[in-house]
Amino acid sequence: MAKRRGKGEGSITQLKNGLWQARITYHEDGVVKRKAFYGKTRKEAQEKLTEALANLQRGLPLAPNEKQTVGEFIQHWLETVAKGQLRPNTYESYCQVFRIRILPHIGGVRLTKLTPQHISGMYAKLQESGLSARSAQYAHAVLHKALNQAVRWNLIPRNPADLVDAPKPKRKELDILSPEQAEALIQAAKGERLEALFVLAITTGLRKGELLGLKWQDVDWNEGKLHVRRALTSVKGGFLEQPPKNGKGRTVVLTKLALNALHKHRAKQLEERLQAGEYWHGSDYVFASEVGRPLQPKTVFAKFKHLLKKAGLPDIRFHDLRHTAATLLLRQGVHPKVVQEMLGHSSIQMTMDVYSHVLPDLQREAANKLDSLFGS
Repeated sequence: MAKRRGKGEGSITQLKNGLWQARITYHEDGVVKRKAFYGKTRKEAQEKLTEALANLQRGLPLAPNEKQTVGEFIQHWLETVAKGQLRPNTYESYCQVFRIRILPHIGGVRLTKLTPQHISGMYAKLQESGLSARSAQYAHAVLHKALNQAVRWNLIPRNPADLVDAPKPKRKELDILSPEQAEALIQAAKGERLEALFVLAITTGLRKGELLGLKWQDVDWNEGKLHVRRALTSVKGGFLEQPPKNGKGRTVVLTKLALNALHKHRAKQLEERLQAGEYWHGSDYVFASEVGRPLQPKTVFAKFKHLLKKAGLPDIRFHDLRHTAATLLLRQGVHPKVVQEMLGHSSIQMTMDVYSHVLPDLQREAANKLDSLFGS
């Protein structure tokens, strides 16, 4: 395609590859310089040109640092942009992925010279080293997000990661406890200090951070409900309260089993509070240490592994209790929309995608009910 000049847009032209290019000529330190900006549409190129002219009026630099490396840019992006946008744990994982997986392979490449070949080569080397496809895919997500910022800042014309297919992990089978196994875990937890935590995990599907973030003010004893308002995260130097993962709270109706377990847990915690006396920290967390401090996730992890062994159950993750709760509910005929709301998923489609393994059972049950209806 020949270059076309946008009507009334001066230096904006369309290139053969379909991108729109906006060019600007300016003076810097007495030297005439030229700078090009790119966009997928004419409007995008125009917006970048307008922003560049405004920066020129404010005395801000227009041309990127041609010597800036990918490593230097991502480090700057992590510290100035990502840190303020991401949850602390997510930010730490981004930093770790950058240091361990991205920096050694393409960190020294100049940002303006980064190509899809560099990126695909990095993925190949990561997987050759034994890294799982899922972990390589996460590295792709971090790199892609950082390079999108470079495009927005006009440091590069387009994101080279757009042209590279992310490694595709095989879908992992969920580790789900059967009803009998879930009952065995509940029995193993009886009498344990954190019995109520495991009962809630199995009957509500709350995430570990949401369980640890519960406060007694969130429990509606009269209505038998629980208000999920926050998640507690362990960070360097302490703990951080954050909104639930989807950014919104939710209300979960409790089973009698869960309510009874919470009543017993409340009575036990009041005894601990009296024994601690002036050493009680008064955090009001439902699940706290013997002196009222927020509970460390590693404490829950250790107790969970102990209970699995005690009950003779397979070695699963704590998060699999959430999958177990959802699967048990769906197999009991609970509508997927209700399960979505209980789990706090952003959409019912997400719920159905994650628990697609239950669909064949539900369809068979539906067919059996129709057979019964028509006397077959």
